[in-house]
Amino acid sequence: MNSDVVIVGGGVIGLTTAYELAGRDVRVTLLDQGQPGREASWAGAGILPPAKPGDPAHPLTAMCRATNELWPDLSANLREMTGIDNGFRRCGGLGIGSHSNPKVLREEIVAWQQAGAVVETLSASDIAACESVINPNISELYRLPELAQVRNPWHLKALLSACHQRGVDIRTGVCVTSFHRNGRTIAGVNTTHERLNAGTVVIAAGAWSQELLASAGCPLQIEPMRGQIVLLACPQRPFRHVIECGPRYLVPRDDGRVLIGSTEESVGFNKQNTAEGLRGLLSFAEELVPSLRDALFERAWAGLRPRTVNGMPYIGRLPGQESLFVAAGHFRAGLHLSPVTGRVVSQLIMGEPPIVDVSALAPSTGG
Repeated sequence: MNSDVVIVGGGVIGLTTAYELAGRDVRVTLLDQGQPGREASWAGAGILPPAKPGDPAHPLTAMCRATNELWPDLSANLREMTGIDNGFRRCGGLGIGSHSNPKVLREEIVAWQQAGAVVETLSASDIAACESVINPNISELYRLPELAQVRNPWHLKALLSACHQRGVDIRTGVCVTSFHRNGRTIAGVNTTHERLNAGTVVIAAGAWSQELLASAGCPLQIEPMRGQIVLLACPQRPFRHVIECGPRYLVPRDDGRVLIGSTEESVGFNKQNTAEGLRGLLSFAEELVPSLRDALFERAWAGLRPRTVNGMPYIGRLPGQESLFVAAGHFRAGLHLSPVTGRVVSQLIMGEPPIVDVSALAPSTGG
């Protein structure tokens, strides 16, 4: 069977790329070894930061700016097209920094300001007025009023529905075993079921991308990093803002649930929860919001985020492979950067200038 584009990987990056391409009347087949949208994309907390803190010249700064401009329209379009609300909300965020080191808080504020984000410094009295449930021992933090959130499962459900409506051929339980070549040119993929011919192949398989890319002669290093998350249930929403402290966070949902995340563990492809991981997350949550000790434990899970050596994703055409593209390695920013990644990859495939220069993220044979 022939397609214009075969996308390997049904996470939020693969689905968004398929959505973009199909909207241009491109024939797309999307393959997933399991069920689309059930790995790291589903497992995340859906935090959409207002910027990439720090150096304005960082390669991801423009990506963050562009993706934040795309999120409102994408969410509205998906809702109009599918009737599914993906939960996009500008809820604002609070940054704690570090209780024991006020210098960390100052450095984080400066980093956000460098990126052009709106930052408000809150004193103890401001904190009490803003979110009365926060531990009174926290005397200073900052607020990011433009931070937003989205409900990952809802967004993925909307994307899947929209892709179906646009004619994307989505195939589940299909493993890609190798690339089909026409001479030195990649002309499709071989799967456990059949051979699929395509003019272009996109590898968007997250932490599972490395092995496939190596078989194409491009050994990019993308490793899985386990992130454990706890879900609590409260009678009503205990606070409005996302609360962040380094890599850990509390995310309130409108229905009273609270997500607590997340660990960062290099344990291969092991997605099991551990007592140590969950205990650390619960202690963190109770330290920031003491009343959460009375919340009901609902469930816990883990996802495998794809991390690269330099912490930046690979986006673009693989060297020496005119018809092979990669969009993987987004680590903690996969959901956030998915709108701009899908748009850029579709533009590169169509031979158009991308809305963001991603040359610094292009893969190389050096990994």
